[in-house]
Amino acid sequence: MNDIKITRTDSGNLDFQKLVAELDKDLAIRDGDEHAFFAQFNKINMIKHVVIAYDNEIAIACGAIKEYDSLTMEIKRMYVPPQFRDNGYASLVLEELETWAKELGYKKCILETGLKQPEAIRLYEKNNFQKIPNYGQYANVENSVCFEKIIS
Repeated sequence: MNDIKITRTDSGNLDFQKLVAELDKDLAIRDGDEHAFFAQFNKINMIKHVVIAYDNEIAIACGAIKEYDSLTMEIKRMYVPPQFRDNGYASLVLEELETWAKELGYKKCILETGLKQPEAIRLYEKNNFQKIPNYGQYANVENSVCFEKIIS
């Protein structure tokens, strides 16, 4: 990995907004008819904890955390553009999100991804996330898969 810079910011960051727009285009294709259902849970206004990885001032990966409950942060909006994949950038972002959640006093991270995102599933498994029953709004969604990781 070159000289990758990890930045903590919030959802007002324009690089984050651009990456999320790319992510949403990708998800619209993958999710098909179910996209509107998932999209309602992926709004980015008011996210206070965003991580972006930069390579020479170019935003190459992002992710965010938001409080799920007093002990749990939910990982949201993880994305690496196709041309930057398979370089470990998503794992760097994930690690920084976990560190940040721990610094804020949270005990675990949870997340939801789709069965139509096998790369995401591999990423979370590789980073020691454990599959859990689908939570909250994803409880009865067949194409959702949920994970958690104890970070304390």
